[in-house]
Amino acid sequence: MAEAFNDITLPGDKAERYAAVAEEIASVLAGEPNLTARMATVASMLAASFAHYFWTGFYVVDPAKGDELVVGPYQGTLGCLRIAFGRGVCGTAAATKTTQLVKDVHALENHIACDARSASEIVVPVFDAGGELIAVFDVDSTELAAFDAVDQAWLEKILGATFGQA
Repeated sequence: MAEAFNDITLPGDKAERYAAVAEEIASVLAGEPNLTARMATVASMLAASFAHYFWTGFYVVDPAKGDELVVGPYQGTLGCLRIAFGRGVCGTAAATKTTQLVKDVHALENHIACDARSASEIVVPVFDAGGELIAVFDVDSTELAAFDAVDQAWLEKILGATFGQA
């Protein structure tokens, strides 16, 4: 599994931290099949690795509704309990199945403010091995423009490898 992360070559210390935590996540989760345990571990390990992470966690597709996310494992202050597809940054990521990188959440008309201290956000869709959307991974920061292409590339890579898209 370790070799799966060697093909990303991005500059800077942040990329090096992502590479290290990617290896740690893969090692800790080796052989663990439980989805909740995997999500809780990813959220915890990433939150502990980056100072610019304020809220870190998953919103899981509610199988009973199909077009709604329900809060899953996370680290941080109280999260929104449910988010409809298309609503806010998380709902947009779920509806479009694309990563949302938002430098200033206060500039978005449809932003959902679960915590007013959040200033920027990245949300990455999470797919299972069959390509079905199972969740979105949400990271908020109290800093404006805290996330960039380095965060996006590594989060997409880590989540893909962890949940079956690699």
